[in-house]
Amino acid sequence: MSTIKLYETDAYLGEFTAIVEKCVSETGIFKVALNQTAFYPEGGGQPADCGTLGNARVLDVQEIDGVIWHTVTELLEPGKEVVGKVDFERRFSNMQNHTGEHIVSGLVAREYGYHNVGFHMGSEVITVDFDGVLTQEQLFDIEMQANDAVLKDVPVTVSYPSREELERTDYRSKKEIEGQVRLVTVEGYDCCACCGTHVSHTGEIRLIKILGVQHYKGGVRISMLCGERAFRDYMVKHSNIVGIAQLLSVKPEEAGDAVVRLKEKNIELKKELKQLKKQINAKEYSERQKDEAQK
Repeated sequence: MSTIKLYETDAYLGEFTAIVEKCVSETGIFKVALNQTAFYPEGGGQPADCGTLGNARVLDVQEIDGVIWHTVTELLEPGKEVVGKVDFERRFSNMQNHTGEHIVSGLVAREYGYHNVGFHMGSEVITVDFDGVLTQEQLFDIEMQANDAVLKDVPVTVSYPSREELERTDYRSKKEIEGQVRLVTVEGYDCCACCGTHVSHTGEIRLIKILGVQHYKGGVRISMLCGERAFRDYMVKHSNIVGIAQLLSVKPEEAGDAVVRLKEKNIELKKELKQLKKQINAKEYSERQKDEAQK
């Protein structure tokens, strides 16, 4: 038995019907296999979808030997039809972030020849590992090109090439793949073997933002966000900067320099305080010596 993967043919499918094939109880929770599913199982750096199957909440989704198992909160009777509803807000955010990562990885490969050797979509940020060192200036250029791809709103397509076609195709892949290869192509920017879900056009990503970079295993690990998550991150940071600027009575664009000046002033005051404490201690010691001499 293998599960039909509806998400591979339609990443925008948020509701579907399926037949319950199996339901196994495991310490108060249930593992359910369906004949078909739109729930994406954890894999390829992308987290599992959430949502509901009937009245049961879907807590996790994993693929084992071609069968997709849904961890749910209630017993589902085998043979019965069930309606599945994917948490599409979460799904679409993952689609934005995964497609944005493809663009950045494709640009890094094209411009510098470095490979994506690790990818994880966490609850806070996306991290991408490359097997070469990139400077802040180089990453700024990559970010500008990536957002240019968003602005151009180019198609993102999925294909299943034959073995002969695959041999003639230049594509990225982190591992050897047995069987049919699924290629995700961002026109003009990337072609990668991938099982994840993606937007249909780059304009849906809205924004790609590289947040930071650190040296990692001889290369670099970058953190980034795309889409709604990138926009919310900007709003929080903008609010913080405006608040800091108001406290320091400067313009928002001057807040960074003002904080540096405040820190330097704080260091100077600490030095002065330390010197004054020394003087007070010396004076108190001298006075005690005088008192003892008078006795």
